[in-house]
Amino acid sequence: MADIAPCFGIIAPYYNLALVTILIILFIHLMVVPNKKKVYYTPWKLIFAALMIFVVEEAMTVLGGLGIITFPRIVFAFFEMVIITIFIYACLIQKENIENAKD
Repeated sequence: MADIAPCFGIIAPYYNLALVTILIILFIHLMVVPNKKKVYYTPWKLIFAALMIFVVEEAMTVLGGLGIITFPRIVFAFFEMVIITIFIYACLIQKENIENAKD
């Protein structure tokens, strides 16, 4: 059973990219659907941008795992910081939109 943990560590970036591919398809479907109810899409667009940053990060992880190219660890920390900042900003502008809609 102890041998299975390193195996999951090796294949995790690959199945992350597979699941993100499904998520990108769903985001594209969300943006293509006609906007009949005037939905506020700005937070969703920001989350999509964060998702694209995650795809770049995972691709870099796969390339590093294959030994094609190495990246400094600070690059991944920077990407994570940007992703978290985008999520927080998306939540804040959604909250502001909800509060303005009540008025």
